[in-house]
Amino acid sequence: MSHDADVSRDKLVSDFKVVISDAEELLKLTAGQAGDKLSEVRGRLGDRMLAAKDRIADLEAAAVERAKKVANATDDYVQKNPWQSVGIAAGVAFLLGLLAGRR
Repeated sequence: MSHDADVSRDKLVSDFKVVISDAEELLKLTAGQAGDKLSEVRGRLGDRMLAAKDRIADLEAAAVERAKKVANATDDYVQKNPWQSVGIAAGVAFLLGLLAGRR
């Protein structure tokens, strides 16, 4: 379930980046337009986009940090228990082979 949450979070971040990119393009296209309301909206949108970019960067940094911790923990386990790790890998490979053979 955690993998599904990670995939969903990655998809959300990706979609959010697309929205930010589109909003930036909209800001560039309307830069020549005059009007107090339009200028105000452009200013608010620019501020919100900067805040959103910061939040996305924080989420990505947290995800990278978490992935590094998991990788380090896995490496430590494999270093301490090499034969158990080989056995687990063989078992997983066997199960994958069975599943692939069924198709």
